[in-house]
Amino acid sequence: MVLVPGGEFLMGTDSPGVPADGEGPQRLVHIDPFFMDVQEVTNRQFQSFVNATGYVTEAEKFGDSFVFEGILSEAVKHEISQAVAAAPWWLPVKGANWRRPEGKDSNIIDRLDHPVLHVSWDDAVAYCSWLHKRLPTEAEWEFACRGGLKDRLYPWGNKLTPKGQHYANLWQGQFPSENTGEDGFVKTSPVMSFPPNGFGLYDMVGNAWEWTSDWWTVHHTTDRQSNPTGPASGSDKVKKGGSYMCHKSYCYRYRCAARSQNTPDSSSSNLGFRCVSQDQW
Repeated sequence: MVLVPGGEFLMGTDSPGVPADGEGPQRLVHIDPFFMDVQEVTNRQFQSFVNATGYVTEAEKFGDSFVFEGILSEAVKHEISQAVAAAPWWLPVKGANWRRPEGKDSNIIDRLDHPVLHVSWDDAVAYCSWLHKRLPTEAEWEFACRGGLKDRLYPWGNKLTPKGQHYANLWQGQFPSENTGEDGFVKTSPVMSFPPNGFGLYDMVGNAWEWTSDWWTVHHTTDRQSNPTGPASGSDKVKKGGSYMCHKSYCYRYRCAARSQNTPDSSSSNLGFRCVSQDQW
């Protein structure tokens, strides 16, 4: 973990990339110092948790999870007869879980240093609690993402690929039909494959979406706030950072101010997490 120093920052944006997501209005927020995992929780780390506790994820209990069709084998796709109407590239795959990210004919043997996927919000909370940590609030996450920079789009600045260099694992090409993999990856990448931000945090955008502790809302006050924690209740939890599937044409959510949501029991092939703590680890 690294110390995120705390301070005041401008949260959200008045120029939202996805207006319906409630990225604005921009507001002044104070955050106390905290410690944050330098990387997304990996398969290796989650495996240690499962080995020590016998924990069974919700995707394993449900028997399926959502996977992007572009990374599935033909054999697995052949067995699927339904999809998400609004996003037909998302398919419910029987047997897909953190151990088998693309279903029964996949494994994580060569991906132990990739972010763990197919973890629900409840699964993420269980892991963090095991280590006496917790999930970040949305405000903590966004403050950390910005890395000390003021009012910038990305953790490194305003240009997506400064001097032609890729700073995050995102989608290049035409979504959802072609991912050229110009950044070196068409699925998840090993954590710490791209440069860290100013706080020493890796993969704050791209690679895998990250759960936060906040309930979802799109109504934000412009009043100055200190350590906000979101609404007291809700139906969905906030996730931040985007994933390897994000492209400006469809999912322009790899900006620090960007946000999205899922129900706490949701899981998918591009959703993970990292932990924070008030104490030095």
